[in-house]
Amino acid sequence: MLDSRLRSLRRRTLLKAGALSTFGLGLPDLLQSRQEARAEAAGGGKAKSCILLYMTGGPAQQETFDLKPSANDGYRGEFSAIPTSVPGFEVCEHLPMLAKTAERFSVIRSTFHNSGTHGVGVHYNLTGLPHAKRQRGEPQMDRRDPPCVGGVIRQLRGDRNGLPAAVHLPVRIGDQNNFQWGGQHAGFLGPQYDPLLLIDENWTPGSLPPGFTPPKEVLAERQSGRAELLKTVQLQRNSKSTAEDRYGRFQNLAIDILNAGNAWRAFDLDEEKPETIERYGDNKFGRSCLVARRLVEAGVGLVTVPWMFLHSTKNFDTHKDHFKLMKTLLLPPLDRAFSALLEDLDDRGMLDETLVAWTGEFGRTPKINKGAGRDHWGQVYSTVLAGGGIQGGRIHGASDNIGGHPTDKPVHTRDFVASMYHALGYGADTRVTDPTGRPFFVVAGRPVRELF
Repeated sequence: MLDSRLRSLRRRTLLKAGALSTFGLGLPDLLQSRQEARAEAAGGGKAKSCILLYMTGGPAQQETFDLKPSANDGYRGEFSAIPTSVPGFEVCEHLPMLAKTAERFSVIRSTFHNSGTHGVGVHYNLTGLPHAKRQRGEPQMDRRDPPCVGGVIRQLRGDRNGLPAAVHLPVRIGDQNNFQWGGQHAGFLGPQYDPLLLIDENWTPGSLPPGFTPPKEVLAERQSGRAELLKTVQLQRNSKSTAEDRYGRFQNLAIDILNAGNAWRAFDLDEEKPETIERYGDNKFGRSCLVARRLVEAGVGLVTVPWMFLHSTKNFDTHKDHFKLMKTLLLPPLDRAFSALLEDLDDRGMLDETLVAWTGEFGRTPKINKGAGRDHWGQVYSTVLAGGGIQGGRIHGASDNIGGHPTDKPVHTRDFVASMYHALGYGADTRVTDPTGRPFFVVAGRPVRELF
């Protein structure tokens, strides 16, 4: 009897180890993580929700939060560093609003994952785990992949107050060549845990996208009658295909949205003062940050806000005309919206319980190329954390004098994501289950505890 129990225990342990090794984690990592899980849990968990600001393309560390004014020609950027509200803490001159509120956020200047590929960087920064192996090409969305943080939150916490636990708006993370890189859904957890993706390219945040509200001529009673009729017809079917089943789940979600009423007013900015919208920036990114604040206020666990422009000449993938684009197109709306979000959350007494994270795929090369641009660089980049138990006004880690490699306290991307999980109350022992009931541990890194 005892032998059979031991065999069963070994089998379960090996199953867990196998699940992890698929994504680059072996049995030693598993055992070490289990040992550290209790220690990691202490001191975290203040955040009830998280807003993840994702800068599609990969923003340059040298022109945002880690300027290198003493670098040699060919490496030194065109922008100057300016002091912030925190002595000794400097940021780019084109982030003056963030400079005034630096006591509210901390910068990690030593984040890395060593890949210069968009798809790899997107997946790592949204999940903290490597994607499943591909035969070729950049990783697109795939159900074999581990889940994004939003998918994990949606399974662990469940939807609340008539709203999904995770929302992604206003655009997909992709460009003109790649519609949607991997890591933006719940992966192997299944579509029922996908974040709600509001990515209509023609939609301006501040109201529900078309299709989420009934036509004006369709009154509530009539809408309810239509839903009941549909349900009756579906119940009379003896069997359904997998595709029909999946479509049915989305149908039910759409009906829930149409019937939810007041809960979905969190997407509506009609109640906000015009000066508040102006403070955030009356553009897709600014309005999305304001909607994100309203969503976490209404109980949503994680809101992902990608950069508003998709085309690679209008996002942070600045292979050419880098300094012109950063100065005129990219940094001003980022500065306005990011600083407004931090100040607004703080003024409302929400910052302590709302984690705000800022990242992209990677950083940019130390050397400026012939097109006056910087290319992909995963060897080191800057990330930002604020609220949710994070101490503000801190600089963690350092890069060398050209922003090329970490020189102090390196933080792998999985550790950055582990810090997000830690703030939300999840440690190395946190696990999710796939549709077959098989467990998976999703926190692969160690939180940057010095920031808490």
